[in-house]
This record gives sequence, structure tokens and C-alpha cells, in this order.
Amino acid sequence: MTVGPDEVATAAFRDERVAVLATLIRHVGDFQLAEDAVQDAFAAAVGAWRRDGVPDNPAAWITVAARRRAIDLVRRGRAQADRAERLAELIRMDGDTHPAEPAAVPDDRLRLIFTACHPALDLPARVALTLRVVGGLTTAEIARAFLVAEPTMGKRIVRAKKKIAAAGIPYRVPSEADLPARLRGVLRVVYLIFNEGYLGSAGDRLVRAELCAEAVRLGRLLADVLPAEPEVWGLLALMLLHDARRASRVDGSGAWVGLPGQDTARWDGDSLAAGLSALDRGLRLGPAGEYLLQAAITALQMRGADTGETDWPAIAHLYARLAALTRSPVVAVNHAAAVGFTSGPEAGLSALTPLLDDPALASYQPLHATHADLLRRTGATGAARAAYGRAIELSTNPVERAELERRLATQLHIPGQLQREDLLRGLRAAGWTDERVRELAGFMQHVDHLQNASVGTDSRVSGRQFSELVAVGRRILGELEAAAGTYS
Repeated sequence: MTVGPDEVATAAFRDERVAVLATLIRHVGDFQLAEDAVQDAFAAAVGAWRRDGVPDNPAAWITVAARRRAIDLVRRGRAQADRAERLAELIRMDGDTHPAEPAAVPDDRLRLIFTACHPALDLPARVALTLRVVGGLTTAEIARAFLVAEPTMGKRIVRAKKKIAAAGIPYRVPSEADLPARLRGVLRVVYLIFNEGYLGSAGDRLVRAELCAEAVRLGRLLADVLPAEPEVWGLLALMLLHDARRASRVDGSGAWVGLPGQDTARWDGDSLAAGLSALDRGLRLGPAGEYLLQAAITALQMRGADTGETDWPAIAHLYARLAALTRSPVVAVNHAAAVGFTSGPEAGLSALTPLLDDPALASYQPLHATHADLLRRTGATGAARAAYGRAIELSTNPVERAELERRLATQLHIPGQLQREDLLRGLRAAGWTDERVRELAGFMQHVDHLQNASVGTDSRVSGRQFSELVAVGRRILGELEAAAGTYS
């Protein structure tokens, strides 16, 4: 199939934009001017290539065009002394064929992230601006990450650009000595790029693998550049551990598979080992910050999924430390969920209820999904149904929405149904052996599998599978009745 000039230009712009932008910013010290030059070069490429045909080296064409457009913009827009200095630099660069001196940050995109995370801006503004210009996220995606409306985030980004321009703040690639001062913002940018990949806020995929891969790549580079920073290793560990489960998070039909039901054989062993190694290295380097704490929580959750026994008290404790450190309402939601698994759903609801009145969380979908789950486990079916409805309404990812709809349709029709973790914890307290509890957990997972299969219009549960399920269920039900007296 023949690829047209518009498609070639789009691909070249996507692949070369960051490298050209980083080079121009380094030489002109002006983020907006460099961005305008790159955008103009792309527009010029589309017109020229339609007329004259696609050049042999599209990337080089755009690079040269952007440099020359930057020269034009500098000539028109700079004060005399500054203009002469910048023009001389750009003209020298335009004709220079010698490689540049090694930079403190060797990667174009990571160097640009460090450059854009300018300390003259407050942390939220520098992170939002960097995500928009360098990270490639849309304003809507950034707004969801910050729990604000899209127009509000758009105005914040515009204000940040105006502040830079009005104050004459120069954008310079920081020296090696200046990197640690910008690290907090850089870590946040990489973290949010990964988050958008891990659970896409739009589109028809649960995971945007290309964003996850790029964030992990940046995390590895950060570990190379700043190997003595514990939080660099914490972020890398967190991303690698989550990314190790990528293949198991959806089934063959693309439907959601929660952590307890995932096939651990499908986890990426290399990513898992690298993540645990990074976590260990970070913990040995210094006190645990927000990323090391999150990585430790993730490691405990994955170990629980693998063994069938999750250490919820330890997870709740780590979430409490994380909440005290970050003061984040998002972390508070996760802490409430962990309390619900540690001390029962009523305790989880007590921790979650104050968050329901927080305006910042009004449109935060995980708050309402967690609320629905805790209400369901207490038997408050009507309230749980309403909370599920709100969570479904707020879901922007179709895979996530379908899973919530499945839960609403299948988990609220059995009065007094017990949450799996609550039931297993109670049986251990009643004296059940670990072997028997694991057998019951396996039975429940089998029920989930058949139930999920039966949801699809083309899927059927075979007669043999159903007979086996009934036989095992009757035997376990009898033991439950003997152990607890009743089961409803």
C-alpha cells in the first residue's frame, strides 16, 4: 500500500518532534519559539511534499526546516543584542556537521522533560505544561490526572506559558548539578505518562502499551542518570511491577480481569524480577518516599494474588504512611479500600465516607467504585446499586465501564452475598486449614471464570463444566453450613 505525503509527514513529526524541539530549545532558550518553529515546519512539510513529493529523508527535511524557521522567528522577535547572539548560534548550528558535546541527560525526551520542569513555575503548573508539550497527553487527559475540569486545566497551561514569556524565563538544559532540584517534577511527569498508559482514560483499550513502554524507558534512563536517588528506583519499581501484569489484565475477548483472578503464569517474569530488584535497591538507598511506598504496596498485592493470601494489614499500614506523606485524597480512597479488607467493610466505609463530601473527588470514578464495593459487602444493595451507577457514569474507558456493568448485573442479585476476602478471612478464623481455604478460593475463581464466559453472547458453559461446578459447590456448601451454621 502506498503511503501518502500526509501520512509520512505525520509519522516524521511524531518521531522527530521531541529531538528537534530539544535541540532548538537548547540553542534559543525559548520554549514557545521552538514549539512554534517545529509546528510551522510540519505545516510546511505537508504543503511541500504534496507539491514536490516526499523527500528521501523526511526526518532530516523537517529538522532543517524547523531550524530555519527558528532563525526567521528570532530575527523578527528578539531584542538586538539577544537576537544577534541567538542568530549566530542557530546559523552555526544550521551549518555544523560535528556532533554535539555529551549532555548531562543523554536522551532527547528526558532532557526536554528536565528542561521543561522549570523551578520558576509551581510544581502542578510545571508538571501539567510538561505533560502537554513533551509528554504528548491531551489537556483532557491531564485534567483527569489532576482531578479538575478540562477548561480549568487548559487555562492553567496557558497561564504557565504566559508567565514564562512575561518574566523572560530562559529555558536551558540543566547542568548535572541542577538535576536533583528538578527531579520531583520529572518523576511526576513520568509517573503520569505511565498512569495514562496503564489505564487509558479514553479509547477502546484498557492499556496503552506504547505509553507504558515509554515511561518505563524514561524510568530506566533516570536510574542511569541519578542512580543514588531512592525515589528514582521506587518509580521504576512501581512501573515495572505494574507493567509485568499487562498481558493478564484482560482476557481473550478484551474484558477486564482483576488482580485476584489473573493468571500469574502470564506475568512477565523479567519485568517482575527487575521491579523487585529496583524496589530492593531503592529501599537500601534511603527512606521510603511516595514511589517506594507505592511499589512496596504493589509488590504485596502481587504476592497475595500469587499465593492466595494477601497481607491486607501491611498494605493498609503502608497506605496510611503514604496518605500522611502525600495528603492526597486519591491515596485516601485506596487506604479506605485496604481498611475494608483488613477490618471489614464497615470500617472501610467509615474511612471512605468523609471523602464523599470532598468536591475534588466528586467526579473521581474510583471513589464511587470503591464505595459501591464496600456497600455491597455490607448488604446495602440499594445504595450499592446507586454507587455503581455513578461509577459507571464517570467511567471513560469502555473496558473498565463494562466490568462495572458486569458487577452491577451479577453481584447484587444474591442477598447477603459475601465478598471473597471477607469469607476467606472468616473461615481462617473459624479454623479452616490453608489448604481448604485455597481450594475454596480456587472454586470461587472458577465460578468467576464461568460467569465471565457466560456474559459473552457467543460463549457457553459446557454441561460437563456445569456438572463439575455443581458437585464441588455442593460439597463446599455443606462444609460451610457445618462450619458457620447458615449460608445465604
